[in-house]
Amino acid sequence: MQTPIRTLFMRGGTSRGPFFAESDLPADQATRDRVLLAVMGSPDRRQIDGLGGAHPLTSKVGIVRRSTVPGVDLDFLFAQLQPDKDSVDTTPNCGNMLAAVVPFALETGLAQAQGDTTTLRVLTLNTDMQCDITVHTPGGRVAYEGDARIDGVPGTSAPIKINFLDTAGSVCSGLLPTGKVKDVIDGVEVTCIDNGMPLVILRAADVGRTGYESVAELNADTELKARIERLRLACGHAMGLGDVSAKNFPKMTLVAPAQHGGSLSTRSFIPHVCHDAIGVLAAVTVATACVLKGAVTEGIAVVPEGSVKSVSVEHPTGEFSVELELDPTDPQNVTRAALLRTARLIMRGEVMVPTSVWNKGDKA
Repeated sequence: MQTPIRTLFMRGGTSRGPFFAESDLPADQATRDRVLLAVMGSPDRRQIDGLGGAHPLTSKVGIVRRSTVPGVDLDFLFAQLQPDKDSVDTTPNCGNMLAAVVPFALETGLAQAQGDTTTLRVLTLNTDMQCDITVHTPGGRVAYEGDARIDGVPGTSAPIKINFLDTAGSVCSGLLPTGKVKDVIDGVEVTCIDNGMPLVILRAADVGRTGYESVAELNADTELKARIERLRLACGHAMGLGDVSAKNFPKMTLVAPAQHGGSLSTRSFIPHVCHDAIGVLAAVTVATACVLKGAVTEGIAVVPEGSVKSVSVEHPTGEFSVELELDPTDPQNVTRAALLRTARLIMRGEVMVPTSVWNKGDKA
């Protein structure tokens, strides 16, 4: 006998994974985590006995509920699992999976469509971050087909607009958790920054790389990965995060001048595997660094004039455009970050977990 759990398997941006209504999962966190590990097939490098895709980008879970916070429609809890580990990390955000939250809620009746478009306010419980998400709902149903294209996903889809309301210091104490826009840590100039995702940004040239290497080359570069991890551990302490050896943050991002007409080029580690693209909130955070005077991106990034700036963040499979609005009285203060994502419902049904992991009759 096995325990069935209702789920929608969804792509959000350049990530994918099962989404659950919170009420369909165990209330006890330890039991819930065991269930999620069983659902994904972790720990196992291939995740052969679960829904995981043998990669951190496809080892993600979304949990959604109606919100009781005034002015907020939905609460979202993101869980990052790893293929070969038994960890369930609900500390960081995931802006890609966030794109599927409103479609999930509309598909499951947690929320109702408002007209040709539906805008709902979502609270990400991981970091207490709010955003407004707009999806197309002609005829009261979620539209998945459209003309919007995002790099890292084949074809086109209906656009989903995410307008972040307050991202500074999502995990850390503030936007610049060390109190400086640039530090020298472990012999390397870095910008430690958190505008939705704790990041350590460094120039690729400062670790002897071009910043244009392929994902495969960087993942095979054991010397670089060891160097970056040593730096990451040191930066974790400097950012007030303590020992980050078992944490999925801060992420590490190498920057170099743009190659294809964008603002700058990036190679991101999440944190030990080079990302095929770049995460949503990592892109927001990198873009924010580009507009801060004195950051390590200065002299590398090409940023337009004006208080509303479109920053094109190049990555291994394309680019990610972030629109930033600055406070006219304080150009170092980013007041708004908006971006475009897409999502798709891939499958609906029940995922089965062994009753030895969870007997649904016992709700704990």
